[in-house]
Amino acid sequence: MSVKESVIAAMKAAGKPLSAGEVEKLSGLNRKDIDKAFKELKGENAITSPVRCKWELVK
Repeated sequence: MSVKESVIAAMKAAGKPLSAGEVEKLSGLNRKDIDKAFKELKGENAITSPVRCKWELVK
């Protein structure tokens, strides 16, 4: 499973907007890898930020 897939899975499991730190705790991934995955997902318009520093999947 790729880092992006792991981040998406953690976000789906939580069911609420998450910060990178929360994703790190849930998934056990490295913070730098999570930040890189967030950047890629933002570029693909797969995630959005409803609140500062929190991210959720686009529905």
